[in-house]
Amino acid sequence: MKSLQFFSQGNHHWNIIYDQDERRVIDSNVYALSVDDQTLILDPGGFEIFPQVFSALVEVAPPGSLKAAFVSHQDPDIASSLPLWNACSPTIAWHVPKLWSGFIRHYGALDADLRDIPDEGGEMTLGSARLQFVPAHYLHSSANFHVYDAFAKVLFCGDVGAALLPAGHAPFVDRRNIESPAAFDEHIKSAEYFHKRWMPSMAAKRNWCERVSKMDIDFLAPQHGAIYTGENVKRFIDWFDALKVGSAIE
Repeated sequence: MKSLQFFSQGNHHWNIIYDQDERRVIDSNVYALSVDDQTLILDPGGFEIFPQVFSALVEVAPPGSLKAAFVSHQDPDIASSLPLWNACSPTIAWHVPKLWSGFIRHYGALDADLRDIPDEGGEMTLGSARLQFVPAHYLHSSANFHVYDAFAKVLFCGDVGAALLPAGHAPFVDRRNIESPAAFDEHIKSAEYFHKRWMPSMAAKRNWCERVSKMDIDFLAPQHGAIYTGENVKRFIDWFDALKVGSAIE
């Protein structure tokens, strides 16, 4: 796995750790936010990729800086590595949807410090940064959250925006760093089926699009695929808003 820093200002840094290898499991992105020498990992990944994620993480953040983790929902590609992270650092505070906390403990580490996020969302602090837990229920899980960092203008958006890309893909939607409509149109072909099949609720989708369209976002960072930047952020929101979801098996 590779790591790339895509935002850095002062003591505030965002990194993506993304898969570059052919695997028999779904390609996943892990994100690390470091503020004032404190680090938060977001959707830290599955059991089977933990060694690679840990190795990439220590290249960008000292292990002792790891203070917190965020889990958007209950899926194994997001949270099954929890007992391994907990074994490395039992003081990590795990921010998880309240609905799923009992299910997430099935992965092990019953002594892990799980902190429930209520359905309405909430906030957390990391160093001098204040982060917002944005409700994204039924996109695709019945209890699901995204994380907004207003300072960096980053929205970690979980499975929304996900695309199933081949091994060796670039970390950004536009591989040439030109945010063109043509590059977006080519990328979104790899996202369409995923969203039609995994997003079951038109009402939930509409609520999310209305909410995030009011946010100031430079980086829309999904858990699968590539990061949307600049004009591609609005292009994705408009595309998703118009998409008929829950329709892939009709």
